[in-house]
Amino acid sequence: MWRFGWYHYKISRAKIDMKISSAEFVKSAFDRTHWTTDGLSEIAFLGRSNVGKSSLLNSLLQRKGLARTSNTPGRTQSINYFLINESFYFVDLPGYGYARVSKSMRADWGIMARDYLSERNELVLCIQLVDSRHSPTELDLQLNDWLIFNNKNHIVVATKSDKSSNNQLHKQLNEIKKLLPESKILSYSASTGKGRDALWDEIESAIKKI
Repeated sequence: MWRFGWYHYKISRAKIDMKISSAEFVKSAFDRTHWTTDGLSEIAFLGRSNVGKSSLLNSLLQRKGLARTSNTPGRTQSINYFLINESFYFVDLPGYGYARVSKSMRADWGIMARDYLSERNELVLCIQLVDSRHSPTELDLQLNDWLIFNNKNHIVVATKSDKSSNNQLHKQLNEIKKLLPESKILSYSASTGKGRDALWDEIESAIKKI
């Protein structure tokens, strides 16, 4: 059984690999009636609470504050849509695994995420974030198994890679690869931007396949 719980800015930036001409927060969705209806491709970002999703989104788009960050795990309680270049969406799903919320709230988040991941035809890539400093949690493993079992196009991004020495990072990435052997693993630092181009390559590739 798979279980996990889980405003208008515009920017213009000269980009890295893909040119980011615009990025804007569009809406927060609390159930399926709030999902977008324009048919544009969607790239979903998912991971446990406090894994660094908002920081990664801001780093990818080279914009501070577009996705709101918080030191309080579990703050994101909705599915948040960001329109990129007026042609596709980044979709930030609620973080899972934070204990200091009610059981009913965790259950609601899990249902919300499950329904979106299961039924969203516009979803072209799932980006699962794990903390590079630690082994994947049981919920990380469950989510990864679910993505594989349901044939969801996905990659795993190990965040906060600048927090460890090169040797430590190398050892931990090997451990993550052992635990998630069927997934492609990328390392990423929101602070330094290392790994940004490689991640954009994956995103562009997924969009171009449509």
